[in-house]
Amino acid sequence: MIFAVVLYFTLATAALAFLLLPGPRAQALGWTQRIIRNGAAVRRSIAARGHRSANRMLRALSKQSTQACEGLAPYRRWMPAAVVLLIVAPLLPLVLALRGFLQLDGYDHRVSREVNQHIAVLLEGEQLVPPPLLPPAWFATREVEHARPLIHGASRQWELMNSEFRQRLLVVFKLMRDKHGIEMVLLEGYRSPQRQQQLAGLGPQTTRAGAFESWHQYGLAADCAFVRNGRIVISEQDPWAADAYARYGEAARSVGLVWGGGWRSLKDYGHVELPLAGVMTRRLSSDQPATAHAH
Repeated sequence: MIFAVVLYFTLATAALAFLLLPGPRAQALGWTQRIIRNGAAVRRSIAARGHRSANRMLRALSKQSTQACEGLAPYRRWMPAAVVLLIVAPLLPLVLALRGFLQLDGYDHRVSREVNQHIAVLLEGEQLVPPPLLPPAWFATREVEHARPLIHGASRQWELMNSEFRQRLLVVFKLMRDKHGIEMVLLEGYRSPQRQQQLAGLGPQTTRAGAFESWHQYGLAADCAFVRNGRIVISEQDPWAADAYARYGEAARSVGLVWGGGWRSLKDYGHVELPLAGVMTRRLSSDQPATAHAH
């Protein structure tokens, strides 16, 4: 095993020197040509003058090989660095794997999709009923319109969302109300591809997803906020709201949802989604809600 590893690094170092250094490459080609010529001469010598002449030619080949090694001497100071590079590069992913999983944006390996027994009962038990819709005037305040551009065109129809996602989100609403005394409100659920493209046109500060690139188009995402003293509270700059968002993210994760506040870039504290395998590749027409494609 050790011999194979040493052989690999030796051959890889030689290959790197041949590919990256013009001097050694030219010398190697020259040596190769001479060795080929000498090899042909060896064969002719064996045929014409027997083994004694062949031995002389083999000694000449040995001399050529020695000269080849001596020709690499000017580059010997680079050899240790090349060997270290060849050793470290393959081992680095292994070291990272041993220290812990790598985390990519939008995915947290620490989040378990398993739910506790109490939440499992809520998910598998009686189907929860969506809360009553709030009056449109609640969504026309300056804070809501500033935080959610074009909110007047948002859909807050629970029935247009994927049934599994809808049930999980309703459990989150129930947990927030029963455990923390916080009432929540749906700002937007299903979003048509036309509206998604319209929001994308406002710039990356609003969304980086175009049409059919957001789970909203498949009824598998929702934007939510809190209700306090008869007003919708969205801004995470509010200490009360910041704490509520943290509890909201915890509740969402406990039922297997992805929380936008856990992303490393463009955090969306009110956003939750349920990415289902094989769904994002589908294309829905503008007048065909995602419930028709649930599961």
